[in-house]
Amino acid sequence: MIKQIYSGVALVLLTNLTACQSDGKNDSNSQQVQQEQPQAAATSAHPQAQPAQAQTPPLIKDVAKQLPAFKFYKVKSGIEFTNADIPATGKNTVFILFDPNCGHCQHETGLLAKNYDKLKNINIYFVSMNEPALMASFLETFGKELVDKPNIEVLYDRNQEFIQKIHVPEQFPANYIYGGDGVLKNHWEGEKEISFILAELIK
Repeated sequence: MIKQIYSGVALVLLTNLTACQSDGKNDSNSQQVQQEQPQAAATSAHPQAQPAQAQTPPLIKDVAKQLPAFKFYKVKSGIEFTNADIPATGKNTVFILFDPNCGHCQHETGLLAKNYDKLKNINIYFVSMNEPALMASFLETFGKELVDKPNIEVLYDRNQEFIQKIHVPEQFPANYIYGGDGVLKNHWEGEKEISFILAELIK
């Protein structure tokens, strides 16, 4: 049941962010239907008891200031990847929450790939809730220079832990920089100039 709830939440988020940015618009017809339903239930001659609704998982609207414990999975091997797998070298660790179909995500990945020489001392983890099959060739297609690099990994967020423990962004790609001590240094959402991105990553 919990997995179904998480999947439903993730599906809604992915739907809102498919175009890399949620538009914040609501359909007027759906609002009208929602408003009419409670009234219809109230006027029913024989109202039926409604089953208790299961609680949805809490989502993090403010970015986690300290990197929490997490469990993702390497897309290529399916092996678990947790905090313990981040090299204890004092490097910055960057999480890029992305959608493989997002044009802005593809563009940023390409720019990072072209500047890999400046990123060798940074751990960079591309994280997505999409199915692994959709991510399997993401780097090969949009960031060839990042493929098989020891500090780069594409991770599958099977249980939607990112949005429950770290943050729910409004735009893709969403970038989060944590220092070697696990403390948040900066984050941003949406497309930025590569000069800004590189400067923040290597601070």
